[in-house]
Amino acid sequence: MGRIVTLGEIMLRLSPQGYNRFVQAKQFNAFYGGSEANVAVSLAVFGKDVSYTTKLPDNAIAQCAINELRKYGVNTKDIVRGGDRIGLYFCENGESQRPAKLVYDRKDSAIAKAKREDFNWDKIFDGADWFHFSGITPALSDECAKITLDAVKAAKAKGLTVSIDLNYRENLWDAAAFSKAIRELLQYCDVALGSIEEAELAIGEGDGDDCNTVLKKLVEKFQLKYATIILRNRFTAEDVDWTAVLYDGSKFYNAKKYDIHVVDNIGGGDAFAASLIYAITSNFSNQEIIEFATAGSCLKYSMNGDVNLSTVDEIIKLMNGDGSGKVSR
Repeated sequence: MGRIVTLGEIMLRLSPQGYNRFVQAKQFNAFYGGSEANVAVSLAVFGKDVSYTTKLPDNAIAQCAINELRKYGVNTKDIVRGGDRIGLYFCENGESQRPAKLVYDRKDSAIAKAKREDFNWDKIFDGADWFHFSGITPALSDECAKITLDAVKAAKAKGLTVSIDLNYRENLWDAAAFSKAIRELLQYCDVALGSIEEAELAIGEGDGDDCNTVLKKLVEKFQLKYATIILRNRFTAEDVDWTAVLYDGSKFYNAKKYDIHVVDNIGGGDAFAASLIYAITSNFSNQEIIEFATAGSCLKYSMNGDVNLSTVDEIIKLMNGDGSGKVSR
């Protein structure tokens, strides 16, 4: 299996300590993350050859983000330097019936101001077998939408497998703009994941269809190899149940359900995406693919920060039935 390439925006995240609210905060913990960067780090931790592509300013804070990627083994050679700032976001942890709260400060970030000519996709994809991106990246600017389309076209022309996390963010664009852009991008994709609502927006039809119906429509409309939907029920800010379904065009595969006590709400979907890619590229069976992806995302919720730092062995242990949390000695 060749290199896995991801494209997106990495941001500096600042969170009050513990469960403090923003108005109480005297200090902030710093993390670095973004959907595709989180996927890249998790895949590198799994032992995959993975590179991350973005644009970042040539300053010390952006360098910290790059250093964080490198620390876990992500190849950063294709990161373009330029622009004025790295995007920021602030995350207040939820507690009990009080939800987590996010405030974004990402306008005019380096990647949002990037130009199509910043990226040589033929060079970036040299030696690669897989390309992953999310619906967040084309939402950052009109130019980013063109950059993403350039990337999927180039990836497809070079024979890469292309995966998309649908990732609709209503603070970046409206549903109609998302649907139009995502439908064009999905024509070049092989694997898609997201929620039922995101999948229905991508299809452009449906209102309240069940999960299997939506997956079937998604696969048939865009001729996908795999489509998955994550299913969750939230009871409090810290308590959620979590499972997923995979469809391969002929059969549905259901993962076991996990009752999760959440430490940090950010990054569960990205952990799912990384675990899904790992399992597919490691030739797992279809049932093992969805079980590994679901278990990997479950474990992400047990740790602070944006990224799942679980190992392959830890995920396999959970998917095979050991969810006791017993001390490992």
